[in-house]
Amino acid sequence: MYQHLIYLRMNQPLANIHPEAKIGEGVIIEPFATVSRDVIIGDGSYIGPTAVILPGSRIGKNCRISSGAVIGGEPQDLKFKGEYSTVEIGDNTTIRECVTVNRGTSAKGKTVIGSNCLIMAYVHVAHDCVVGNSVILVNSVALAGEVVVDDFAIIGGHTGIHQFCHIGKHVMLSGGSLVRKDVPPYIKAGREPLSYAGVNSIGLRRRGFSNEVICQIQDIYRIIYQKGYNNTQALEVIEAELQASRERDEILLFLKDSKRGIIKGYFPD
Repeated sequence: MYQHLIYLRMNQPLANIHPEAKIGEGVIIEPFATVSRDVIIGDGSYIGPTAVILPGSRIGKNCRISSGAVIGGEPQDLKFKGEYSTVEIGDNTTIRECVTVNRGTSAKGKTVIGSNCLIMAYVHVAHDCVVGNSVILVNSVALAGEVVVDDFAIIGGHTGIHQFCHIGKHVMLSGGSLVRKDVPPYIKAGREPLSYAGVNSIGLRRRGFSNEVICQIQDIYRIIYQKGYNNTQALEVIEAELQASRERDEILLFLKDSKRGIIKGYFPD
């Protein structure tokens, strides 16, 4: 149920809350925050001082939006012509100070951040991005338009990701990375230019992956990065020689669907 906004105004007289905003039960909106029309905020969420929640924002339950964050700003895209679009944020997601999350454009119509995410201070999520569940974006990460970040990825601070790039599940990216190609699931990546740096075995063990599954993932990436095959050849070898599994098939599908091509292996001079 949504609380009556008069009750909120009595308790937060310095917050600017539009009468058409839908505010869930137990929501705290601090002084000097702005909540515009066409906004939905789920039960138990917190909106910090000076946070700005603009039209088209859909915020889930038990979210925490810190001071100075701006959710639902217009896309920074010259093709944007004022079309209706939204930002959708799942439950239990924390958005820290001065984060900016732009609305979608006609390309997808919405920008999405999943549930249980931690979006640290000064991150920028551009128009039409899709960020999965349990993702961590460390301070000052910048996602260009239409970037996809899959579940459980961790993106190191001050990383810039080129538009249309795809970051796979359970990826660990080094801080300060420049991402120009797709990053396949389950791996670590670092250096400049960004390169494969092994399987994210520690992260996978923490999330309950068995040693058998991790070993198969390592076998897959040895074929992709260490046997001298091109991607087409590597796909054929993997399908022919390695037993089908959820992880194998996810990696194969990622490579087949990659629009920008995947990052390369590391070959020291």
